Amino acid sequence: MKKFKSDISGKEFPETEKVTANLVRKSILDFIKLDYPDFEDDKCMSIGELHSFRERYIAEMLLKETGELSEMEQTVLKALNDNTILSDKLDDEIQEFTLGQKIADKVASFGGSWTFILSFMAFLFLWIAGNVFVLLNKGFDPYPFILLNLILSCIAALQAPIIMMSQNRQEEKDRERAKKDYMINLKSELEIRMLHEKIDHLLLHQEQSLVEIQKIQMDMMEDILKKIESKKRE
Repeated sequence: MKKFKSDISGKEFPETEKVTANLVRKSILDFIKLDYPDFEDDKCMSIGELHSFRERYIAEMLLKETGELSEMEQTVLKALNDNTILSDKLDDEIQEFTLGQKIADKVASFGGSWTFILSFMAFLFLWIAGNVFVLLNKGFDPYPFILLNLILSCIAALQAPIIMMSQNRQEEKDRERAKKDYMINLKSELEIRMLHEKIDHLLLHQEQSLVEIQKIQMDMMEDILKKIESKKRE
């Protein structure tokens, strides 16, 4: 297999991985020249080395825009370098809930349902009816139902902070979901930029190949014309 020597690392690579400097996007080429000033149009490198410079360029670009790479952006860059799917990684991160959080979720879910409303209305009706009509208002909680009011106050006092706990945890889940959406969107944007650069590279490479093919065809046509002329002279 034919090989070439990279002007970046000095290593040999297969000819199919060769990328000349004139095929690299100007912004990436300027970035490469910061480390290799002599990397002109006639120089070449491998596709893997070009990918490495692209990833470094993206990291530098993010660093200039944000001032400092956050943990989320570092995770996105790591996913780009490892060529992994970020959404699968985020889905695998299962958050462990404490017993109190699970109870708060169940209490909030039950307290905001028609089952709780109807069952509590039935409880109130039976309590009032039992004390007024069955016990003739001489039972353990006669009118104005002081014990019932105490129970209702205690339930309200306990239910409110439990529901707030569940809401706070739901807000935390929403914030985590928003962070994951941001990371996925950022990775998609960066991959689209890299895809544009790859397409540009392929188009330029294809144009160069077409030009070479046309030159060869022209040479062949000239050879055929020369042969025809020589036969005519004979």
